Amino acid sequence: MSLSLISSPVRIACQGILLDMDGILISSLGSVERSWTKWALARGVDPAYACRTAHGCRAIETVARLRPDLDPKSELKVIEEIELSDGKGIAVLPGVLAMLAALPADRWTVVTSATEDLARMRLAAAGIPVPERLITAESVAEGKPNPAPYLAGAALLGFEAAECVVFEDAPSGTKAGHAAGCTVVATPFSHPPDLLVAADYLITDLTGVGVELLADGLALTLTPLSK
Repeated sequence: MSLSLISSPVRIACQGILLDMDGILISSLGSVERSWTKWALARGVDPAYACRTAHGCRAIETVARLRPDLDPKSELKVIEEIELSDGKGIAVLPGVLAMLAALPADRWTVVTSATEDLARMRLAAAGIPVPERLITAESVAEGKPNPAPYLAGAALLGFEAAECVVFEDAPSGTKAGHAAGCTVVATPFSHPPDLLVAADYLITDLTGVGVELLADGLALTLTPLSK
């Protein structure tokens, strides 16, 4: 589906910003695909299917879906070790550093399906300031598309979910943010727009997202793409 610019920018008043990691803050597709391919080949799973299934979801739920006959906790340790050993090619995405520099530290956090060790490694490898507290795979009992991660992220910042804006690139994440009651902004980094219908707005990346500090919160300005 093609995208075209909408002429009028959108202004979103909010209190907090909840940012997915892979595909929003950083590009780690090479590492993700190499790691899941290695695991899949060792477990008799189609690598392409494993990579598609893994994106945007917690590894423990992905391995349970791909190989329900294996112990998911043991397999989680295996895939995490593979991913932690592969930090090649991790890079910050356009617009990220400028947006984060404009946000007060207590107004944003990362909500990722990665484990905490993996999230901190990848963020640091990309040169992104790592929040003291973030929501990771270990933070919730159920991962995206369940709303639990984004509900936890809003609570971590001290706000209601409806007061927060989610930035996502995966269908599971946009569905999670929508189900939590957040405003959802998506990028087509990893999935086409027709799979991101749960998002309220589409943008190319974080480039040009304006941050305005208000007396009672924040306001974001962005120019959406048509779905």
